[in-house]
Amino acid sequence: MATEAHNYPIHLFYGGRHHNRNQDQARSTRVVKATTAVVAGGSLLILAGLLLVGTVIGLTAIAPLFVIFSPVLVPAVIAVALLGLGFLASGSFGVAAITVLTWIYKYVTGKHPPGADQLDTARHKLMNKAREIKVYGQQHMTGTHAS
Repeated sequence: MATEAHNYPIHLFYGGRHHNRNQDQARSTRVVKATTAVVAGGSLLILAGLLLVGTVIGLTAIAPLFVIFSPVLVPAVIAVALLGLGFLASGSFGVAAITVLTWIYKYVTGKHPPGADQLDTARHKLMNKAREIKVYGQQHMTGTHAS
């Protein structure tokens, strides 16, 4: 019997069961991870419940004040919202203007910004069409319409 135990140096025998130390460590690691997850999840769930209760109590206490001050609060909220949207819009238009000016600067200085090829193609098509219309108009004005 003593020689059979020496044939398996990595494994240990406990009560006739065959155990591996790595399996025991992996199982204990999983237990610790699960316990930590349950504790963290439970704590967050309790915190969420407390926040919900506090919000309901706060709204219940403040609701009469909203009703009393609504003639003042509603226009104030509308004014603040319009001011915020105005600042947001002006900032957006400012960024767009700076972007366009930067693109134009790059185009004029020959740095070939994105879309420059399309602009050149459109410009050439427009110039060709203008020449065609000019020639057509000159032909009809002079009366030398070629049939």
